Amino acid sequence: MNLFGVMDVTGSALKAERVRAEVVAANMANAETTRTEDGGPYRRQHVVFSAADGSTGSFGGAMQSAGMISSGAAGQIPLFTPWQMTGQMALPFGGGVKAAGVQVSGVVQDQSAPLERYDPGHPDADANGYVAYPDINPLTEMVDLMGATRAYGMNASALQAEKNMISSSLEILK
Repeated sequence: MNLFGVMDVTGSALKAERVRAEVVAANMANAETTRTEDGGPYRRQHVVFSAADGSTGSFGGAMQSAGMISSGAAGQIPLFTPWQMTGQMALPFGGGVKAAGVQVSGVVQDQSAPLERYDPGHPDADANGYVAYPDINPLTEMVDLMGATRAYGMNASALQAEKNMISSSLEILK
């Protein structure tokens, strides 16, 4: 994979984490929404990530398909060490493994039951005086938002490092 392929992977991660942060913000904004267009309370949303090439394999499967490891009787066995690499993964600017990245494969609704609170004066109260509220915990949402923010920041730092490597390579060529 070349450095521009690495930038594609990082860019896809930035987009995915942005969507994740937007969904968390929507969850927090609708934490008290008791009536939606579909009827009933707002349902918490979850972002589902997948590999951009559509595969759902494990890390080991990806390494095996890239030719980095081989499956043997004793488990995963390295085929070669990094300094012995030849072929499609040898050069940082050469061809190689196709960049996959990450994508948002969907935003799904949480299927947990809504929280029931007694509030007979509320316009959405049922006959017994209970109102159905979304099952959204602000602490959980804040942790998810912090995770998305940190992942976005780390990917932005990786993108900056990639840009610096390309700039340094161009300086060497002068």
